[in-house]
Amino acid sequence: MRREPVANSVDAWLKRLAPEQRAALEKLRAQILAAAPGAEETISYGMPTFVLHGHLVAFGAFKKHLSFFPMNSVVIAENADALEGFVTSKGTIQFTPDKPIPAALIGKIVKAQIAQNLEVASERAAAKKAKGASKPKATK
Repeated sequence: MRREPVANSVDAWLKRLAPEQRAALEKLRAQILAAAPGAEETISYGMPTFVLHGHLVAFGAFKKHLSFFPMNSVVIAENADALEGFVTSKGTIQFTPDKPIPAALIGKIVKAQIAQNLEVASERAAAKKAKGASKPKATK
């Protein structure tokens, strides 16, 4: 079986989908970008991924469902009540074009992931600074 080459942009990736899947994911894309102004779009692991201070969220399309990937299992667990009725796992929320994830919940999840990414970036910067401060100075 011949595989199609990986799309090189989110627009190209979306164009390959059935119209109802494309419409649902274009709406999700707009919600993500509204919640994360400045996020960069890329294709990572063959799916549209949004990057802001690290990987933020991604989405995918499958034969019988669509998936939203928050890149953080904690945010899915923290929103378990709001996600009742959706199929979830540690890393994904499955939905369909006729039963999308509520926009307010998408915004909440994206903003929580931005906060998580900023926290991790801050911790890394502090660790790097501390490591640099503990190195002995070179003498001439």
